[in-house]
Amino acid sequence: MRTRQDIVLEGIDLANIKSAKKRILTSAKRAERNKAVRSEVKTSAKKVRAAIEAGDKAAASAALSDYQGVLGRATAKGIYKKNTNARKISRVSAAVDRME
Repeated sequence: MRTRQDIVLEGIDLANIKSAKKRILTSAKRAERNKAVRSEVKTSAKKVRAAIEAGDKAAASAALSDYQGVLGRATAKGIYKKNTNARKISRVSAAVDRME
C-alpha cells in the first residue's frame, strides 16, 4: 500500500484545499482495494476455465462455487454491478453445464 508521502511525491496531490487532499488519499486507497478484489475475481475465473479445459467436471463445479462467492462479495462491495455479476455467473455456469 502506498503511503501518503508516496502519493504526494508522485505529483498526484495537486489540490490546495484540505478536503480535496483528503479525497485524493481516500480515492487512492479505495482504488487499490478495488484492484485487489478485481484481481481475485479474475484469478478465480481463471481457475474455473482451467478446470473446464482440463475436462474435470468435479473440479470445475467446485471452482465455480468458489467463483460465485468471490464475485458475490465483489458485487456486495459495489465493485461490480448486479447485472455484470449475473452475466458472468451465467456464462461460466453454462460452460460447466455443457461439460460431459
